[in-house]
Amino acid sequence: MARRMRALSQREVDAIKDFGLHGVAPNLALQVRPNGARSWIWRGRIDGVEVQRGLGAARDVSLADAKARAEEIRVDLRKGINPFEQRKQAKEAKRTAIAASANVPTFARCADQYIEDNRKRWKSDKHAAQWESTIRMYAKPVLGKLPVDQISVEHVVKVLKPIWTEKPETASRLRGRIEKVLGWATAMGYRAGDNPASWSGALQHILPPIGKVRKIQHRKAVPYTELPGLMAELRKNGSESARALRFLILTAARTSEVTKAEWTEFDMDDAVWQVPEEHMKAKRPHRVPLSAEALEIVRGQSSKKKHVFAGDRPNRPLSNMAMLELLRGLRGEGFTVHGMRSSFRDWAAECSNAPAEVVEAALAHTISSKTVAAYLRTDHLERRRALMAEWARFLEG
Repeated sequence: MARRMRALSQREVDAIKDFGLHGVAPNLALQVRPNGARSWIWRGRIDGVEVQRGLGAARDVSLADAKARAEEIRVDLRKGINPFEQRKQAKEAKRTAIAASANVPTFARCADQYIEDNRKRWKSDKHAAQWESTIRMYAKPVLGKLPVDQISVEHVVKVLKPIWTEKPETASRLRGRIEKVLGWATAMGYRAGDNPASWSGALQHILPPIGKVRKIQHRKAVPYTELPGLMAELRKNGSESARALRFLILTAARTSEVTKAEWTEFDMDDAVWQVPEEHMKAKRPHRVPLSAEALEIVRGQSSKKKHVFAGDRPNRPLSNMAMLELLRGLRGEGFTVHGMRSSFRDWAAECSNAPAEVVEAALAHTISSKTVAAYLRTDHLERRRALMAEWARFLEG
């Protein structure tokens, strides 16, 4: 250690003009360079070796702060701590972390790769488009450029909080999508530890439950009592969209099942529409008995086209928005084509004697009980044929 010396005052330090090292306090010197630059230097012995280390420029660090730092270093050394070695190790750790982060992809790259990997197994192009849209609009501005291993709960909250109460359904879906991307990144070895987007983690203590933010609003359905009048309007309309919507109502099918229907799916002799599994939500084939009116609609379509309900372009099906736009034009905003299935279910419950399992089979709903599903060996085709014929008679008014 350097011998103890008298500490200089601020005025004495300011008076130093000659270049070189000038002791100003125990273990502290002022270095003056030929160009006039002045800086603080710590001087002393560590493990028997004379050491000099810079403590910053005099214009940035005051004399008092330089003295305090020199005293901290003396205290650390008396405790057996080498603060200069600690600082060196910290810098090395930071360099290592930066180098490691350079090999960790950003959230944006992970999200894009996750979407690409899962695009084929998702039920529709629309689903993939919704993923891309919400991630691009809400997640990427905050998370996009961050290495995926650096994303924390605070980052996720920053994404979700602005829309959590204003757009709860979108926010809830977005949270789940961020969770899936981060889960994928963990599986790929890009990050470790808990998933910061998991609702069961910290988020449930930070954000209010979605159910308490806004009451869930179900799809608005046309009351079944008004459907005979709507069917009459559709017959009068006569457009491709009108025929498709009539067929959808008669069969209680989903929009995508109708728009994607091809001629090879229809057995006109047995009056059965065999919907392939790739067009079904449950990914299982589904037989639909066709009433006389539904069969008449199909027979009236052009068999020269690939799809029964064709779009404007060759070999393209009718747009999945066509029926919705037509319905809104006839009944106003808020009503949905999917709501026709609810209308059918209400009618079946109030106006028919069909058992619940037959109605559920007509809607192609998956049986939630695995035990019941294991013993079920029929799809109730003939009982559904009678039910759909009764439904068609009701719709004819």
